[in-house]
Amino acid sequence: MRRAFLAITGLAASTTALVVLKGSPGTSQAAQEPPAGTPVGSEAAGAPPSGTDAPAAAPTAAATSSPWPTRGATRSPAARPTSRAPAPRTTTARPPQQPTTTRRVTGPIVENEYGNVQVQIVLNGDRIVEALTLELPSGPGETERHSDDVRRAYNGTSGEVVRRQGADLDTVSGATETSDSYRRSLRAAIERA
Repeated sequence: MRRAFLAITGLAASTTALVVLKGSPGTSQAAQEPPAGTPVGSEAAGAPPSGTDAPAAAPTAAATSSPWPTRGATRSPAARPTSRAPAPRTTTARPPQQPTTTRRVTGPIVENEYGNVQVQIVLNGDRIVEALTLELPSGPGETERHSDDVRRAYNGTSGEVVRRQGADLDTVSGATETSDSYRRSLRAAIERA
């Protein structure tokens, strides 16, 4: 509130001072310019034109009450506006952010009676964003079908590994050995990461 009052008061005083210093609307431009041969700045400071004995005009109250300095004007210490210094800004320093890097970590090959299982995870920072099987049991009949069930349940960007962000996975029905081997390879990959 105080700043707004000072700003409005200063604006009004500055405008008044500008009008007074520029002269009234009837004054011509030629009358405001110094005569040829007059040192620059002598009339602006209130000195009489050279060669005349006319006294300098006293500055008006509006010209001296402006809180902002004008060219060639001086203010007394009492005329200076009082304001409080702005409070220092405090900021909470953030730790520098490290660029996120995508990396792949591969678990070991885990053997079971149906074949080998090997898992690879893709990490973005510390977060698992994808899980892949590099090796699953394959063969005729149900072995291939159970491997496909494990792949669908655990792998991908929206599989159970990404949703749970760990190796605590539900066992795929009918594929207990393959599910256990998958979890062991996955745990080892997470530990390596």
